[in-house]
Amino acid sequence: MHDLKNIVSNFRITGTYTNGAPYGSGHINDTFKIDTKEADQFNYILQRVNHHVFKDVPGLMENVLRVTQHIRKKLESVPGANPDREVLTVIPTLNGASYHVDQEGNFWRMYIFIWDNNSYDMVDSPEKAFEGGRMFGKFQSMLADLPGKPLNDTIPNFHNITWRLDMFTEVLGKNPMKRAGLIREEIEFVQSRAEEMKTILHLGEAGKIPLRITHNDTKFNNVLLTKEDKGLCVIDLDTVMPGYVHYDFGDSIRTSTNTGNEDDKDLSAIEMNIDLFEGYAKGFLQETKETLNKVEIDHLAFAGKLFPYIIGLRFITDYVDGDNYFKIHHEHHNLQRAKAQFKLLTSMERQYANMQEIVWKYGGVAKVTPNRDADRDAES
Repeated sequence: MHDLKNIVSNFRITGTYTNGAPYGSGHINDTFKIDTKEADQFNYILQRVNHHVFKDVPGLMENVLRVTQHIRKKLESVPGANPDREVLTVIPTLNGASYHVDQEGNFWRMYIFIWDNNSYDMVDSPEKAFEGGRMFGKFQSMLADLPGKPLNDTIPNFHNITWRLDMFTEVLGKNPMKRAGLIREEIEFVQSRAEEMKTILHLGEAGKIPLRITHNDTKFNNVLLTKEDKGLCVIDLDTVMPGYVHYDFGDSIRTSTNTGNEDDKDLSAIEMNIDLFEGYAKGFLQETKETLNKVEIDHLAFAGKLFPYIIGLRFITDYVDGDNYFKIHHEHHNLQRAKAQFKLLTSMERQYANMQEIVWKYGGVAKVTPNRDADRDAES
């Protein structure tokens, strides 16, 4: 048990501490809601940041502070906006730092508690999908002009598909649990798509798409909605770092449009809901189409396919390696998860033409043929 009152005393809160209790369902950080006595003062969120997962907490908090202050400054110039509810507000410590380190070496931070919000784990309507897309798109566009040096890389190679494939090959070679023989079908699935899945990295290396500031954990419950289910605030900024816009779009599509569960045993229950895809894409592109370039927009639909592949690859790698990363509930849980992700990918492959049409429709760009970029390069 942590002495929450003592920890809170290190921060510049307004109001008087009355109570602290566990809050939310996060699996990495320990989160507590802190209540204050006075009705006209803020309540707060207190978090112990898991420094075993995030090994550079000072760098992480530097990112969070830069991002939130930039968004707050923009919101302050918008009539009717409420920065205390529409962006996370970092509460400084008594000495002005963005985090506190206790005697045991734990890292703590505080935010204003955002009141009167709705949060959902599942997307059940195109209207909610639209709001999720709009909010992550707004987050992306508001940070497009963040000044200064690049953000710190809080988890190196997090979405680097080449690195993930190399790790898979290495683990297969070692085969510590003698499971490689159980996944011949999955191995063939991964290998047959490996080169295609490097498309985004290759575009970046060729200078055709820029590194941007990306959230990198765009599941739907990281968007708070108002009580009327309108977009309010993007939260959980621990993985905000440099990346390609496709990382945010792709992971949202993976998590928001699946008709089944991430680890569904019944593969027939897993499909990509094209109506939810359209809702999300419409909202996202409403906010970003003026800041993204043509090549970025043209590859958003592909990003939808990339992320079931990446996450499925991570699950199957962990399965072969002996389940050292993801928590499991039974012996073959990671294999079951991988099969579910690969089924979602095959559903997207069947609907890919429709996905592209939707992106082109809301992105305001002409259809780009696969060889158009190459043809243009050749002409120049």
